[in-house]
Amino acid sequence: MTMQPDPAESHPTTSAAPSGPPPRSSAFDDARMDAIMGRLLQVGVLLAASVVLAGGVMLVRTHAGERVDYRSFIARPLQLRHPAALLRGIAAGDAAAIVQLGILLLVATPIGRVAFAVVAFALERDRLYVAVSLTVLAVLLFGMLRGG
Repeated sequence: MTMQPDPAESHPTTSAAPSGPPPRSSAFDDARMDAIMGRLLQVGVLLAASVVLAGGVMLVRTHAGERVDYRSFIARPLQLRHPAALLRGIAAGDAAAIVQLGILLLVATPIGRVAFAVVAFALERDRLYVAVSLTVLAVLLFGMLRGG
């Protein structure tokens, strides 16, 4: 017994779906927002770590031959708490100021993520999440700028 090919199978029909990748939507969607937020966090943390590492290497080079006295604690200068003094220290190549800049970048990374979320939700026209994100951003900025 021989099998005859089915006539419907021998002549393939063309499908209505186009071949190739689907056309990209220019709309700002949740998946794209998540990808951008993830990249923002990665870049922020890597940048902060690089700056802290560079400042740490500079600190070790500067104080390599010094004798350490663990019996007394000497706090870092208070001028590093003021933005203008911090900027002067960075411009002068002060290692402690560069480490402080790296720490500020690390703190600014999640704040930047929340600020991006405000913009992203505004583009999506999601008023509830814009309001929630603005509230979170206000609390973060208040806490950071208050200095407590």
